[in-house]
Amino acid sequence: MRAVVLVGGLGTRLRPLTLRTPKQMLPVAGRPMIEHVVAHLADHGVDEVVLSLGYRPDAFTASYPDATCAGVRLVYAVEPEPLDTAGAIRFAAAHAGIDERFLVVNGDVLSDLDLSELVSLHDAVHHGGGAEATIQLVGVEDPSPYGAVSTDASGRVTAFVEKPPSGEIADAAINAGYYVLEPQVLERIPEGRRVNIERETFPAMVAEGVLYATVGKGWWIDVGTPERYVQASLDLLDRAGDGPPSVVAPSAMVATTATVSRSVLGPGCRIGRNARVEDSIVFSRAVIGNGATVRRSVIGAAAVVGDAATVADLSVLGNGTEVDGGAELVGAILPGPETWPAA
Repeated sequence: MRAVVLVGGLGTRLRPLTLRTPKQMLPVAGRPMIEHVVAHLADHGVDEVVLSLGYRPDAFTASYPDATCAGVRLVYAVEPEPLDTAGAIRFAAAHAGIDERFLVVNGDVLSDLDLSELVSLHDAVHHGGGAEATIQLVGVEDPSPYGAVSTDASGRVTAFVEKPPSGEIADAAINAGYYVLEPQVLERIPEGRRVNIERETFPAMVAEGVLYATVGKGWWIDVGTPERYVQASLDLLDRAGDGPPSVVAPSAMVATTATVSRSVLGPGCRIGRNARVEDSIVFSRAVIGNGATVRRSVIGAAAVVGDAATVADLSVLGNGTEVDGGAELVGAILPGPETWPAA
């Protein structure tokens, strides 16, 4: 079983963390996001993953020089130019020589959904003469950030509702970012231009009645915003059961009078005397000063939070950012968007 994992995006909603690092290489619960994604695929029989790369592909090739991740073989497919989701799938599949049904995964979703069941359901409908593709759906209370998907009693997709206004549709099923595709789907994607699979390819398949979907049960999170990025680590810590309430790298230095709860501390970071770190992610070599408080926030690599400073409520400090002693930051993004290069 092979899978194409889409990891070529700029990750603009997670800036400044992604100004130099692809989103899928950011740490989640102590290891890069991509390792969680690939390990989940391996659990369901995938033995080769084609990484569809665009933004900073060198970050992946340098981290996995032997082309192996979580015990799975990697194939690197680097887009010559941005091709959007469907275009990227076609390019990656052609690069890897995929000519049988395969999985496609959005590289910024984490879950424990049963992908083996998804593949089995697809195969059953496909061999019955129906599905060219099957989408994994999940139920959410508010589909407005995502878009809703409607199906009939047989599981055939009847409509996509693109990001409905909040409150207009409740308890809907949304696209979870996992697809099983037959190779003939690739023939539907024009070569050499940007093609979006949700706006162009899938609607055409809906019109022909060859797109199916199934609603899965389990944990699922789209790691696309600072809030959900923090929540993904907290979820994994909580799901560890009897495991540690925090993930602390062996080289992290934590003062005996500091308090660290439900957080992730990266290699070489330093937590000062009487400091408090709660529900947060602290990257490598960051420094949290004496008496400082970091709460539900992200502290980038080599960033410094001065003595007695407070960083709270989904504040995000980019790599190397320094916060003065005694400062209070609430929901701050530093450096700010005015300093970012054009996307």
